[in-house]
Amino acid sequence: MQIWAVQDAKSRFSEFLENCLNEGPQIVTKRGLETAVLISAQEWRRLQAAARPSLKELLLSPDARVELLIPPRGKARRREPAALR
Repeated sequence: MQIWAVQDAKSRFSEFLENCLNEGPQIVTKRGLETAVLISAQEWRRLQAAARPSLKELLLSPDARVELLIPPRGKARRREPAALR
C-alpha cells in the first residue's frame, strides 16, 4: 500500500489508479493526515457484500419490526417520592 499526497494523486492520477489496480489500496493524505483510500471496484463490491446492513436497511426491513416492550398506560409502577421514604 502506497501513500500519496493529494497533489501527487491529482497530478499523477493514471499512475495512482494503476497502482491501485495492480498493488491494492492506495492512501491519500491531505496536509499530512490520512484522508481517503482508493480501492478497486471489485474490492469495493466485496466489502459492500460483507458489510452488515445499515441502520436504514434494518429499519425498513420487515424482519426488524417487533412488538414494543412498553407497558400499557397506567400499569407502570411509580417511584415513591423521596420525602415519603
